[in-house]
Amino acid sequence: MRTSVICSLLSALLLAAACVSAEVIHLKNGRTIWADHVRDTGTHIEYDLGDNTYSIPKSLVDHVDAGGTPPGYAPTDGTGKQSHDLPEFAPADNLKNDPTLIGKIIQDGRVDPDALSALEQAGNGTATAAGYFIAGKHEFDHGNFSKARTYFEAGLRFDSQNPTILNYYAALLVRTGNATEALPYAERAVRSAPDSPDALTVLGYVQFAADRTQDAIRTWKRSLELRPDATVQKYLEKAQRDATAEADYTENESSHFVLKYEGKQTSDALRGQLLATLESEYDDLVRELGIAPRNSIPVVLYTEQSFFDVTEAPSWSGAVFDGKLRIPINGLTSVTPELARVLKHELAHSFIRQLSGGRCPQWLNEGIAQAVEPKQIAHGKLLADLFRDQREIPLNALEGSFMQFSSTQATVAYEESLAAVQYISDTYGMSDVQRILERLGQGSSTEAALRATIHSDYGQLEADVGKYLVSKFGN
Repeated sequence: MRTSVICSLLSALLLAAACVSAEVIHLKNGRTIWADHVRDTGTHIEYDLGDNTYSIPKSLVDHVDAGGTPPGYAPTDGTGKQSHDLPEFAPADNLKNDPTLIGKIIQDGRVDPDALSALEQAGNGTATAAGYFIAGKHEFDHGNFSKARTYFEAGLRFDSQNPTILNYYAALLVRTGNATEALPYAERAVRSAPDSPDALTVLGYVQFAADRTQDAIRTWKRSLELRPDATVQKYLEKAQRDATAEADYTENESSHFVLKYEGKQTSDALRGQLLATLESEYDDLVRELGIAPRNSIPVVLYTEQSFFDVTEAPSWSGAVFDGKLRIPINGLTSVTPELARVLKHELAHSFIRQLSGGRCPQWLNEGIAQAVEPKQIAHGKLLADLFRDQREIPLNALEGSFMQFSSTQATVAYEESLAAVQYISDTYGMSDVQRILERLGQGSSTEAALRATIHSDYGQLEADVGKYLVSKFGN
């Protein structure tokens, strides 16, 4: 499990989706895909999810059922729909949904810049702020974070104390890996609306993402006093597990890391090696991916049992990145080659989140992290056979978290992810992998980013990965 939990929480908080009628694609490998609309093009099945269109070879599909209500989607590190058991976050006060104003700002599913200009020229600051908020929320809901940020910032110029705009802006900053930058905005939202459970909930998420766990615990407790909420309670308990595990921990710092550890579990020599290894790998990743995380990265060392107690990770997980690098080191006295690879893998997720604005699908995220370890495909012949027989897990079914997978399923998912990234890197170069991440960060869907860089949709990419595997490992 290598997911960005905080990003998922905030996205879920703000983007809880309503259940609607859908169509379900039943794949021959037993998996299902819920879609808004499905089309048969003869050789492929095309389907829509929100504003995004995907395509898979028809040979992978058993049948399609029309109608029905899709299940809640699991939280992801991308822009997918989220679980329905998470709290909704609704605009308040003058920013409540105004159909008339929304109709002016959003035309044919797009923001109308002329309508925003007309609002500014009318000289009504409150209405202008509301207009920019509507535009920003529209782009936020559609995963276009760069545009959303511009609109939210414009809205704050006209109404700098509006708690709703502040909350959304803070959420956006966390969603794109800028939790420290988000703090003053979330704090200002609470000062403007001190009795708002929504504002307190968002502040708690921001504090937790910024590694201010005790502050998050206090904030969430206050939110629950004002409005009981099962989901906020759930994440309060997670923060309390964190705090309990780290109560007696000591900190060491280096240029880019804050290392937390239980003194009796690690030696000075091991901690020094860990920080030296992380700093060296940090420099490697800056060269390989062309970007660096903006803030210091927390690293927490656990005994094996406390690692699973705190993270609630599946048993097959060797480490976790959720804004912090969480590493079990039970019994280790030095940095082994295997531990160094684990550290680089988890550290890579922080770089990938920065480059993609938190919008990287899990298969690409895990594929890149494995590639930079570096790791080689372990079961190439078996994987080639899966692709040849069209029994692989479709990549677009691997956009979300792998944490629900069994150990066997996770092995296949990680191998497919690595194979796809190795194919792209070997065929087009690592620079195109970077460009895919950059386009995701600019708001492109995964398939649009693939088309713009390697000129492939998912179906074509899977076919090409299959041919690549056969060429490397044989039939």
